[in-house]
Amino acid sequence: MRKEDKGAIIESLTETLKQYDNFYLTDIATLNAATTSDLRRECAKQDIKLMVVKNTLLQKALDSLEGDYSELYSVLKGNTAIMFSTVANAPAKLIKKFNKDGIPAFKAAYVQESFYVGKNQLESLVNIKSKNELLGDVIGLLQSPIKNVVSSLQSGGNTIHGVLETLSKR
Repeated sequence: MRKEDKGAIIESLTETLKQYDNFYLTDIATLNAATTSDLRRECAKQDIKLMVVKNTLLQKALDSLEGDYSELYSVLKGNTAIMFSTVANAPAKLIKKFNKDGIPAFKAAYVQESFYVGKNQLESLVNIKSKNELLGDVIGLLQSPIKNVVSSLQSGGNTIHGVLETLSKR
């Protein structure tokens, strides 16, 4: 590969890394062709961008970004595929769904400004809630007291009305 081509790939990879807040590093080299095609189709459905990259080019792209990504360098060995997503846990769920005998192998992830390195981190990444899920939880918690007050007032009004009617009939 010529130096100019490498520079273009690094620049393109750097721009893609800047666009996404979350990315996962995996090894999909040992997947057969049919499973790889299924994985790519599922990635497209879930708005996950899947790219296979050379480790040295990825490391140079990470070096060109602001911040320290050196925690990820230890896993840049062998074959590496990157899964980019705007939803923090979508790639983790997809990896877990396709994971048979450790394939595709989860290497590491950069999610919500945190590093997750090692296979043992996959389960915690699956359980991370997305921004929309967290907003839904907060809204639900905020609505809960209001619903309780309204419900109490409505049921209390019926009770008070019933008591008043009974007293007036006596």
